[in-house]
Parts: sequence; structure tokens; C-alpha cells
Amino acid sequence: MLSVYPACFFKEGNGYSVIFPDLNWLATQGDTLQEAMEMAIDCLAGYIHTCKRDNETLPKPSGLSDIDPQAIAKELDPDSPPCEAFVNMVSVDVEAYAKEHFEKSVKKTLSIPAWLNKAALEQGINFSQTLQEALLAKLRT
Repeated sequence: MLSVYPACFFKEGNGYSVIFPDLNWLATQGDTLQEAMEMAIDCLAGYIHTCKRDNETLPKPSGLSDIDPQAIAKELDPDSPPCEAFVNMVSVDVEAYAKEHFEKSVKKTLSIPAWLNKAALEQGINFSQTLQEALLAKLRT
């Protein structure tokens, strides 16, 4: 199922900033307009995927004409001068995107000492699960 939300694109000196006002000011950026759109799709997919996983309610998307990018820019930074900005609808099939980018497994080849391999096999340890748990623990520290 396709999810569609409006996003404000702001031209900056080094690329574009993207804000989703309906989604708690979710933001991303890109060095080019193409990259900003790709990052907006990734950002939107990740946000919706996480909300669904956590059973959080998603807000109803605003209409394209209901978003004023200059008003959003002033709300974010009241002292900023007017900038080049526009609103565009960003759409993504979250399930398909998640399967390809968030849930896709990748094969890794690694080496461990033979004695460790033997001991783990004797204990019936799942190598993939153990590596995932160790990496998650390491990333949290």
C-alpha cells in the first residue's frame, strides 16, 4: 500500500533540506534535489515502518495546498530570510521498501577459532542470532 505525505523542500547553499510537517517535523537532506528526494523517501519509509512496528498511530496527511513552505521556514527559524522552497508529495510503498532496505539479510563470512566453533556447535548456538545480538549490544554502547 502506498503512503503519501507532503514534504517541504528548502534550497540551501549546499543542497536541500526536507521537512515533513505532519510527522513531528521529520527531517532529512540531500546534496542535490534528486538525492534529497531519495532521502525523503527513505526517511518517510523508515518513520512509517517504525510507527507501524511500535503500533503508533500515524497522522492523516495534509493536502498539498494546506502546506505553506515559507510559513514552515519562519516557524523553524523566525530570523531567516525568505528562501527558495516548494512542497511536494513524497510517496513510498513501505512494505516493499522495508523488505528491500530494512529487513533484507546480508550474508557475512567470518573466521573464528576452531575450538570456539566446536564449542558453539555443541551448545546448539545460532551463529547468526548471536552475531546480531552482539552487534546490537555493541552499537548501543
